Amino acid sequence: MSLLRRIEKKAPAAAPGTPAPAAPPQAPPDESEMQRRAVAPRARDAYLDLKTRVQNRLIAEMDPSMDVTRTNEVRQTIRSMYEAILQEESIVLGRKEREALFEQIVAEILGLGPLEPLLADESITEIMCNGPKKVFVERKGKLQRVNIAFESDEHLMRIIERIVAPLGRRIDESSPTVDARLKDGSRVNAVIPPIALNGPTLTIRKFFKKPLTIEDLIRYGSVTEESVEFMRACVVAAVNVVVSGGTGTGKTTFLNILSSFIPANDRIITIENAAELQLRQEHVVTLESRPPNVEGKGEISIRDLVINALRMRPDRIVVGECRGGETLDMLQAMNTGHEGSMTTLHANDPRDALSRIETMVLMAGMELPHKAIREQVASAIDVIVQLSRMRDGSRRVTAITEIQGMEGDVITTADLFKFEQTGFENGKVIGLLRPTGIRPKFMDRIEEAGIHLPASIFGVTSQRMRF
Repeated sequence: MSLLRRIEKKAPAAAPGTPAPAAPPQAPPDESEMQRRAVAPRARDAYLDLKTRVQNRLIAEMDPSMDVTRTNEVRQTIRSMYEAILQEESIVLGRKEREALFEQIVAEILGLGPLEPLLADESITEIMCNGPKKVFVERKGKLQRVNIAFESDEHLMRIIERIVAPLGRRIDESSPTVDARLKDGSRVNAVIPPIALNGPTLTIRKFFKKPLTIEDLIRYGSVTEESVEFMRACVVAAVNVVVSGGTGTGKTTFLNILSSFIPANDRIITIENAAELQLRQEHVVTLESRPPNVEGKGEISIRDLVINALRMRPDRIVVGECRGGETLDMLQAMNTGHEGSMTTLHANDPRDALSRIETMVLMAGMELPHKAIREQVASAIDVIVQLSRMRDGSRRVTAITEIQGMEGDVITTADLFKFEQTGFENGKVIGLLRPTGIRPKFMDRIEEAGIHLPASIFGVTSQRMRF
């Protein structure tokens, strides 16, 4: 019999001798249900009390000098102490309950508590805790609530502090937001009161233990073989690329895949707020920004790192995401011999991406005319790859757009590949990324790199190729 059922059986019963209710029963139809709901919280409270009591004893009796990185040895130690405490306190549990309680306690001592099973589930791509009692996950692009909760605001705060403390980050009332990462590289954002009105809020973008490959994206229908062949040629030929998309569209994943096409002998400098890129080349230098300390000093921004990277003799600069004034430095790097550089930004379409770039350049504090900024953009960026999350939750490349130059005060563009949706069946978006029949103006650079792309990639024959 389960612990909850045993506690429920102890609920107050009717006094001896009370006659059975006549038919039809006099009590309201939902009275038994109301009784059951009243008992359930008491059962949960008793279970939490038992868990907390055993857990606190374990923590008090454990050797503080124990090396928690030796996970198997620590688990065995906790197991022995756990069994001894249950026996000493005459706590009787079923086999399943005994094991479940043990795993919960181990997760609290060595891991991230209730988050551990969610982090272990490979079908989950994102975890969102809206306060201690409302936990949501993303599976296959769809959000759903899960039956997991923290005991209290304080419990969730302990988990957040456990994440950020080893990284030298802090989160408190004076600094109520933080970006961090887990040991496996998963991206973490936390917001706490007084900013978060619903209690501590935690968002985790999970890190793929096995990085997605371009073959995976082709199989999922995110890209086509023709567009991949073209993008590989662009990267090898040192074309400057911007990956654009909304939140959760897979920009970092796609940037990581594009970066894998960079030749092995190139010196690559990666710059990120939280290191996520997984470049396999040998000559890679990874830089990560740093927030200010408690005294408000010591901050190293993305812009600082971009400026410093220019002194490190890079062949390629890869910025995880441009959000502000560093965009100007990135454009200047692209315009001063660091071709083949890449970055991502938030935008809904390629034209919107150009407007965002212009706005972010102005955030650098330089009083530049709009036309001068657009000329910088037009000469620095060659291709924008647009990613979108579709109605069915899938992520697709919806456009590959060339920046062709300037006409007056306007940047001119041309879509080289464009996603065409042809239907929506069984909850799935049906469509394909198709070539538009336009060949890019930088084809000579691809040819000079020794790459010969057939005209069929662009959807036309050589007799009717458009420029």
